[in-house]
Amino acid sequence: MSVAPARAWLREFEHPALWVALWLAMIAVVIATCLLPARDLPPTPFSQFDKIEHFSAYLAMSAYAGMLFARMRPQAIAAIGLIAMGVGLEFAQARLTDSRSGDAADALANGLGALAGLFLARTPVALWLQRVDRRLAPKRG
Repeated sequence: MSVAPARAWLREFEHPALWVALWLAMIAVVIATCLLPARDLPPTPFSQFDKIEHFSAYLAMSAYAGMLFARMRPQAIAAIGLIAMGVGLEFAQARLTDSRSGDAADALANGLGALAGLFLARTPVALWLQRVDRRLAPKRG
């Protein structure tokens, strides 16, 4: 039984390492931001605005995975991983920080954002990253 190369999971890119690194950086920024002390975060413009931030961040990470991965299975695995990360970060906020608290509503917003991003993988949005990649590629010939 042969194993498909990892690149087969990705869409066709001229700069695949760049796009994977950018996705991992997005994830790292979300993790770091979620574990920052509350005093280091800017105030929200209105009550419950953080739910919009949670939804938007997970939508962006999941939609990006839809643009990065060529097949539904890795896209779904990425969305499930993001949902698990969102729940895990809420537990981490409750247990590992003094100024943050875990919030089930935040975890729900994370999960809904990840699922919304997964749905975008079946739309023309999924091809945007390849278009950017082609524009950055040097002209041949």
